[in-house]
Amino acid sequence: MAVMTIREAINRTLHDEMERDPDIFVLGEDVAGGAGTAGGQEAIGGIWGTTGGLIGRFGPDRVIDTPISESAIVGAAAGAALAGKRPVAELMFADFIGVCADQLINQIAKFRYMFGGKTRCPVVVRLIYGAGMNAAAQHSQAFHNFLTAVPGLKVAMPTTPADAKGLLSEALRGDDPVMFFEHKALFGKKGEVPDGEHRVPFGHARMVREGGDVTIVAFGRMVSFAEKAADTLAAQGVGCDIIDPRTTSPLDEEAILDSVESTGRLVVVDESPPRCSMAADIAAIVAERAFSSLKAPPRMVTAPHTPIPFSRELERAWLPSPDRIAAAVSDTLRWG
Repeated sequence: MAVMTIREAINRTLHDEMERDPDIFVLGEDVAGGAGTAGGQEAIGGIWGTTGGLIGRFGPDRVIDTPISESAIVGAAAGAALAGKRPVAELMFADFIGVCADQLINQIAKFRYMFGGKTRCPVVVRLIYGAGMNAAAQHSQAFHNFLTAVPGLKVAMPTTPADAKGLLSEALRGDDPVMFFEHKALFGKKGEVPDGEHRVPFGHARMVREGGDVTIVAFGRMVSFAEKAADTLAAQGVGCDIIDPRTTSPLDEEAILDSVESTGRLVVVDESPPRCSMAADIAAIVAERAFSSLKAPPRMVTAPHTPIPFSRELERAWLPSPDRIAAAVSDTLRWG
């Protein structure tokens, strides 16, 4: 296995899948990478460095720099998909899904249903999201919960390089629209990536570690925070199941319920604010379907219901932390 970052895994997968399938093309703001700068095209591989080398290998017909218009990017991707292509649309910041909400919610998500299954819309929308990079309130939000609520969309959230490759490959070979969330603070995370073809089926959670006392379900960057909390708790003799759902739609409910039925306790960690979040959704699922197994009320560890601060110190306080996760676990254990 090769060791690479999530950024490198995404880039490598785009290269491999575009080589495999000539119908795949990429479009978005500055995906050619550095066009118009002193270094020229590919000087920086886009601001996130995930599309470097693509235009040199596949040319401007398959790597298309667009105007700063999310509605144009996603609308063009929708039309191309209906015409038989497999577009990969990059939204430089997930915060601006509001600009293309109609294309996503009323068009892409509903084409197959409204045409009675006679058409398909294999669009992959790459959305860069998340706090922790001091990017302020309009460039740091996590909107996976918002798009998870839309029937017809699949939602993936890789947290390791291996899953970045496996989930993106799966998305690019399916016939459904996929919202592919990439946390900006995780691009540099390293890990082993399987050689050759590697696909991760949607709806299958990853058991990050097994314990026995408490189930922790965490999303995105919060998975690594949960691992740090579990390390602290392990030193106190507390064992935690940590579950990374990997996809929120479809959601592997059975993996979560099986774990809770064993541990009797649940802590859900989500970077989104608490109202209508994945944390609230999973707490409700467990309360409804595994109530008799619970030894303590489910706990949610989330950001507060406020905009994201620009101040580095306030942003750090705004985010869930390993200490807050460990405290929530300890609180569930006090119920006996």
